[in-house]
Amino acid sequence: MSDRGRATAGQGPAGTDSGSIHRAARRLTAAGEELLDEVVAEEVAVALVYNGISHAVMMATPCDLEDFARGFTLTERIVERPSEIYDIEIDEEDPRPDGRGIEVHLRIANQRMAALQERRRTLAGRTGCGLCGVDSIAEALRPVTQVAWRGTVQRRAIERAMAALPEWQHINRSNGATHAAGWATADGTLIAAREDVGRHNALDKLAGALARLESATPGTVAPGGFVVVTSRCSYEMVHKAAAIGAAAIAAVSAPTSLAIEIAEEAGIVLVAFVRSGRLTAYAHADLIVP
Repeated sequence: MSDRGRATAGQGPAGTDSGSIHRAARRLTAAGEELLDEVVAEEVAVALVYNGISHAVMMATPCDLEDFARGFTLTERIVERPSEIYDIEIDEEDPRPDGRGIEVHLRIANQRMAALQERRRTLAGRTGCGLCGVDSIAEALRPVTQVAWRGTVQRRAIERAMAALPEWQHINRSNGATHAAGWATADGTLIAAREDVGRHNALDKLAGALARLESATPGTVAPGGFVVVTSRCSYEMVHKAAAIGAAAIAAVSAPTSLAIEIAEEAGIVLVAFVRSGRLTAYAHADLIVP
């Protein structure tokens, strides 16, 4: 397994600089031109292979790939619980001459593999796209997980978590092109965050990191925790946040109409435009307290 797939869940704001790559560039200005050594976000094709069968190919940042594979498998309900994922191996020996692809091999429970084969589809993922390749409306609009938490969510906790998130964005500080998703405890303390060029990928990586944290130390991911993201809030983002039991999802940018509808249905608080001491609540606003 490569080091870039090994980042530790809850590693804190310092992190590493994997996920970025150097590229030559030429800057043109009114005063002339200069050659630059630019740091840009790395993006590759990542194939998720279950029990020897390729299921999904997503464009992603090639770090925290074990978390990505685990989180995608959980949030897409390919398995029902982390214990049904038996093994994850990252193979970067791509046979293609351009070397732009990475395969992640997962071994899952036989009954889950049988179910996957019944509904198997090919996902042709693109940056920022979470529903590519879904071949029916019923599959796209699958039932959302009902969030068990029925308590309140503190506004100051949301603002605290969002204010802390930039310190965890070590990749974005280098390349300026990656989204982040973080998990905060009920009081707004961030305990994990993940980054990717795709906002859905970042949330899947976070889901995988949380599953590992909870497995290592049960009770770490406590009820009442919530998700903060640096992107807009789409239907798929709400679906994934609900799948990991988030009490709320808080976004820097706007929500979509379907995201609001699904958040209402799931029982998850949805707030957006969390910036500079203000936020706008779109779903279950009555559950937000000072």
